[in-house]
Amino acid sequence: GLTSSRNMAHTHSHSCRHGDVKPNEAHHTHGHSQQPESSKSLAAAAHATLHCLIGCVIGEVLGLVIGVQLGLPVWGTVTLAITLAYVSGFALSIFPLMRRTGLSFNAAFKAIWLGEAVSIAVMEIVMNVVDYHMGGMTSGSVLSTQFWQALLYAIPAGYLAAFPVN
Repeated sequence: GLTSSRNMAHTHSHSCRHGDVKPNEAHHTHGHSQQPESSKSLAAAAHATLHCLIGCVIGEVLGLVIGVQLGLPVWGTVTLAITLAYVSGFALSIFPLMRRTGLSFNAAFKAIWLGEAVSIAVMEIVMNVVDYHMGGMTSGSVLSTQFWQALLYAIPAGYLAAFPVN
């Protein structure tokens, strides 16, 4: 699906994939669990979505804090939050992949860009819509309860929206 490049990135750290071994050897020589493929896929999607969420939240919260505290207009705050979410989201995928595999920055970027771009886009759209409608980004201060309450709803909403993408 849309995250084939992300899945490729995650498989770089494994010395072999199921297709590289005989079916009866996969569970004995590599210590794989006996989970059905659908459970493995759901677990992988949950992990990928959580990983994406962490990167997005770092940039999103930083962008919202800066935008709200500086009194930027809503679109300025949204643009800053989304930009920083992409930067932090990509950084949390590219640099560990480079470290694990020895890939160059460009090769690591090519391996993950599509899956990350789509997942972050879905997550950011939903998070910012929820935050805006709950008044978080228009609260006027990061000390406002409304600012943090909106984030408490926006973050899980972003996760739930991006899960099917991953």
